[in-house]
Amino acid sequence: MLDRLYYFITVPMVYLAVAWCIIGITMKIIAVLRAPRHPFTLQIFPESKRPFLGALADAFTFPTVRQHRPLLWVFLVLFHVAFVLVVIAHLDLIPQLRLAPEGSPHMIGHGAVGVVLTISVLYLLLRRFRSPVREFSVPSDYILLFLLFCVFITGDVISWANSWSESGFVLTKQDFGQYLNGLVRFTFQDPGKALSGGHYSVVVVHVLLANLFLMILPFSKIMHSFFAVPLNALRRG
Repeated sequence: MLDRLYYFITVPMVYLAVAWCIIGITMKIIAVLRAPRHPFTLQIFPESKRPFLGALADAFTFPTVRQHRPLLWVFLVLFHVAFVLVVIAHLDLIPQLRLAPEGSPHMIGHGAVGVVLTISVLYLLLRRFRSPVREFSVPSDYILLFLLFCVFITGDVISWANSWSESGFVLTKQDFGQYLNGLVRFTFQDPGKALSGGHYSVVVVHVLLANLFLMILPFSKIMHSFFAVPLNALRRG
């Protein structure tokens, strides 16, 4: 029974969560595009020769946050940079997309990227309990940030647990690569054949939390990231 549950979480549920996320994001974008045109201009900056480049800079460097909340800016930059790196590290696990040497047992960043992500999202969660942020926070903000924290902390356990084990790398990078390769190729093979041992339960929890995050994402405030560049372009005319 437990094996069937593990299989559902690590294979069919992954496909369902990704499909749900893509459909939800698409529906949100369509709803925004079909909304009535705003009667007033959203431009708040003087026109520039290259508004798109300025919008990109605003979206990825957070100049207003840097000016008014320097500490928040530091953690936002750390979070976004580390998030991009952890995505690259997960893509590196797929044999067809491998970036690091084939025989390397370590993920890109050697676990440090996950630690930076965990600390950053913990800061973003804790600041929600302080005024004035607490006053305009809603329950979904806390749930999503806590869910992200749990995703990252279980990822840290997977990344670092091998170093704590006396027998060395119980689950190797190549083992995870077999699992992701099966997902990418839609083989529907049982990950338990590649990911055995005590760490497999932690992997299942990690995948479950990631699935839940993907399912909640289209209905959360994180959707603002998909509109950051267009909105900044409108503000620049």
